[in-house]
Amino acid sequence: MNKASKYIYTIFVYIFLYLPIVVVVVFSFNDATRSLIWKGFTFRWYSELLHDTALLIVAYHSIIIALLAATFATFLGTLAAVSLYRYQFLGKKILHGLIYALILFPEIVMGISLLLLYSFLKIPLGFWTLLLAHITLCLPFVSVTIFSRITSVDSSIFEAAMDLGATDLTIFTKIVFPLLLPAIAAGWLLSFTLSLDDVIISYFVTGPTFEILPLKIYAMVRLGVKPEVNALCTLLLLITLFVVLAAQTALRKNSEKVNF
Repeated sequence: MNKASKYIYTIFVYIFLYLPIVVVVVFSFNDATRSLIWKGFTFRWYSELLHDTALLIVAYHSIIIALLAATFATFLGTLAAVSLYRYQFLGKKILHGLIYALILFPEIVMGISLLLLYSFLKIPLGFWTLLLAHITLCLPFVSVTIFSRITSVDSSIFEAAMDLGATDLTIFTKIVFPLLLPAIAAGWLLSFTLSLDDVIISYFVTGPTFEILPLKIYAMVRLGVKPEVNALCTLLLLITLFVVLAAQTALRKNSEKVNF
């Protein structure tokens, strides 16, 4: 491929990836109820969205679940990755393989399995069942992301720290955590995204008493895409971009301190 062909190919790839998002953002300002024909610029749908209490509550539910699931999954996934790398214990290889297997499992299988488990344990479906399901969904992705990072670190660093008398806690807080911080942040962001837009698993384990945004949007778009949905998706996009930019800024500052 010549230089011009590479540029054209790259442009088409970006158009394919981002044009649907641009369409959603643009039509969130369209002064029309359902038509895809542009009828003028308006902030009307954002105003109506901010006054739709029921939809805002559902969005709040999704954000809370995503934040908690990402945080717990990142904490547990970090411990799992460090343990798999640094320690020897019975069933280590089996556990390592099962973590990778969870990524390959179809979500519908995981959703039905969790539903059967909750039914067997007689746990009522709601907030806690959904949170545990999302932690289960995100945990293997975090563990694999962090494990791939820690395997690239020179193990002699840990041996030198142990020779100097550092405890496991000191090694983790002073050495392991700063080195793994970019991977930890990436795992948290990935978990947040996975939890925020999950539909299949959530459909099986949410229950009637706790509603989240992906299922609400899915129910709404079955009757046609309303402008409020476009406005809501645009706000979620802005929130995600803000989280990513904040994480990148924090990681850049941390990298400068480490280098200093």
